[in-house]
Amino acid sequence: MNSFHFQTVPTVISEFGVARQLGAILRKQYPSLVRLCVVTDRFLHESGLLASALADLAKHHWQVTVIDDVIADPPAHIVLEAAERAREADIQVVLGLGGGSSMDVAKLLAVLLPGQQPLEDMYGVGKVAGPRLPLVQMPTTAGTGSEVTAVSIVTTGGTAKMGVVAPQLYADLAVLDAELSIGLPGAATAYTGIDAMVHAIEAYTSARLKNPVSDMLAIKALELLSRNILSACRDGKNREAREAMLLGAMFAGQSFANSPVGAVHALAYPIGGIFHVPHGLSNSLVLAPVLKFNAPAASKLYAQIAEVVVPGTTGSDEAKTAALAGYFERLVADTGIPRSLREVGVQQDDLARMASDAMLQTRLLMNNPREVTQADALAIYAAAFDPPIP
Repeated sequence: MNSFHFQTVPTVISEFGVARQLGAILRKQYPSLVRLCVVTDRFLHESGLLASALADLAKHHWQVTVIDDVIADPPAHIVLEAAERAREADIQVVLGLGGGSSMDVAKLLAVLLPGQQPLEDMYGVGKVAGPRLPLVQMPTTAGTGSEVTAVSIVTTGGTAKMGVVAPQLYADLAVLDAELSIGLPGAATAYTGIDAMVHAIEAYTSARLKNPVSDMLAIKALELLSRNILSACRDGKNREAREAMLLGAMFAGQSFANSPVGAVHALAYPIGGIFHVPHGLSNSLVLAPVLKFNAPAASKLYAQIAEVVVPGTTGSDEAKTAALAGYFERLVADTGIPRSLREVGVQQDDLARMASDAMLQTRLLMNNPREVTQADALAIYAAAFDPPIP
């Protein structure tokens, strides 16, 4: 067996309705600290979804600064402006409460506040030089797994996405409360759920750092997610499905935090960065074409995944791989989300630029089980532009 190194968040709390006890939990975790920053987005703040958590924080004597300026695919200036506000409030603890973007910004605040290192010097792998503030993550969607990863994504230069990857970004505590995801619209449930499934698939087939623990987590994640995603999409109040999705997303996050993702994410980034398509949908749009492209190098592993995601699949590894790609094509159709690049505003003339931009994602492409050239990327985008109806 190959040697491996596995890291994750040291403490996870999973309980339906636990947001109502958040102040007490954090008081126990940090008994001597008082000034806390909640990083979220304006919709969540104004919707009242966070009211019970904020009330319990006040009850347990937390002095709370809410920063609700986070937007999807947060640009660097949003991060820097949030950091400035947090410095002015002399924050001692950072809490990310929301989707992946809110949690990603929270991670960066936690490392920016105690030091002098510029954000742009942190881009890449292992570039964060200093310590961080205490950090807690609480997701409201079942998708990114950001609550248990050491990755934060920032939009730079208007459209490009850069990653900060460093062990300092692992939180002290991840708190899972599926009640916060009750009522999430079907489309958002589909985007985020497919995002989590992509994390698990790419972790299981990663060319680098794949290991027995990440494999175990990826397979369990895919079992939970594939059995519950349609139920969660069709009935936003299905508690059992919501709890399974949130746990599956976390397992997928723990998996890809240690066995990193590849070409699906690399090709999704230009879609999100240029056309402002939600990240999970961007992944979904290129998933089946990438599975088909990778098949010559990864069909044995894809076949093992197919046995979990499409139970009863028989035949050769290649046949099982085709069944796996077909499952995702049908899932997209069943959930009613966009199935082609054309539907999200991409024009045929955009594909070449997107392929060029995707090749800049060397941090991700190096993990793909099959080498991707720019011509390959263009062919994958062409396949995703107007795919056949399943």
